[in-house]
Amino acid sequence: MPRGLDHIVHAVRDLDAAVALYRGLGFQVGARNVHPRQWGTQNHIIQFPGTYVELLALADTADIAPHSSHRFSFGAFNRDFLAQRQALSMFALQGRGTSDADAFRRDGISEFDLYRFAREAKRPDGTTVKVAFELAFASDPLAPDIGFFTSHHLHPENFWNPAFQKHRNSATNVAGIVLVAKDPDRHRKFLAAFTDAIAVYHAGGFIFRTPRGEIEITTPEDFTHRFGVAAPDTGQGARVAAIRFALADASLLEAAPEQAGIAGLYSENATIIGAEDAMGAVLIFEPAVDSPVDHRA
Repeated sequence: MPRGLDHIVHAVRDLDAAVALYRGLGFQVGARNVHPRQWGTQNHIIQFPGTYVELLALADTADIAPHSSHRFSFGAFNRDFLAQRQALSMFALQGRGTSDADAFRRDGISEFDLYRFAREAKRPDGTTVKVAFELAFASDPLAPDIGFFTSHHLHPENFWNPAFQKHRNSATNVAGIVLVAKDPDRHRKFLAAFTDAIAVYHAGGFIFRTPRGEIEITTPEDFTHRFGVAAPDTGQGARVAAIRFALADASLLEAAPEQAGIAGLYSENATIIGAEDAMGAVLIFEPAVDSPVDHRA
């Protein structure tokens, strides 16, 4: 069965500014969390049922663990990524723990050991609970600027909370993400193994449909043609370009950027916010599948 989206990492240099951006766009943003010292990172979470966006920044980097032949360093990857840019740095799929690590090794897309870690989280009433995860990392040599992994939640009852999943902009879920690459076909085999899904040809590339969102890869030219904004630089390889959010109330499509005081482009029943206004990420707001669509000229 295909692995659905678990979360997308938006790596930023100013975490407070990122929180203000997303809150201005109508999202409920959770409390700040601090990762283990060997990661040297901190985050805020924007939750949906089964999926979330992670706003991530560096914290104390003194003890960040280096990469090794069998260990992927989450902290080192994001530290090096942020040294060049702020943007969408990683995405994680729903995990199966050890079986993912074994499958990735068999498919030739990883030699990394399974990584386990835990941290504290806060409930809406302020009480502290433990959350823990098993991470299975994979690697596409043609996409060194994307971190790929699966995340298995060991205490899901302490992590997912319906109270955190209600957003003023009516966003109900992450409809998908869009990757860009000069030649999408060169990434098809890797993405098929990583997602455990079948590639379906679409426009300038491929879509992998999963139980939680679509993972699409297309060319920079097709991306700009469809969404009207610039694609990220693919000079060093494929990149994660955009997050697609589904809104239950289509009448709010144009309201989000206006309320945040930033520019938005309305095109074909979607509102698009370019990377220059969203800290390196392209954010796409579109009607949920079962929501009424506002057809405009």
